[in-house]
Amino acid sequence: MAQMRKGAIEYCVLALLRHDERYGFELVRELSAADLVTSEGTIYPLLSRLRKDGLVETTWRESTQGPPRRYYRLTPQGKASLEAFIDQWQQFSEAVGRILVSGGAK
Repeated sequence: MAQMRKGAIEYCVLALLRHDERYGFELVRELSAADLVTSEGTIYPLLSRLRKDGLVETTWRESTQGPPRRYYRLTPQGKASLEAFIDQWQQFSEAVGRILVSGGAK
């Protein structure tokens, strides 16, 4: 289960950014609430890699509740990557579901 979670978290982050930008801790809270991450140490290296890969871009903003925050948003490349994953995920999950329910083709 841990390997499946690890492989999907990147795309869950992209999905959370699909409609609106968010700051890092906001992403951590969302993913923690869904039992996908257990610590900030998991998400910040991932966000850094997504930024280096050109899938997200960032801006710094002042916060009324502490230090400035780095906000993340999808790039066009990030959106395309997410859309491709969604298509692949749907095909994959349907195939796995069929096998789990029926035991496969006979």
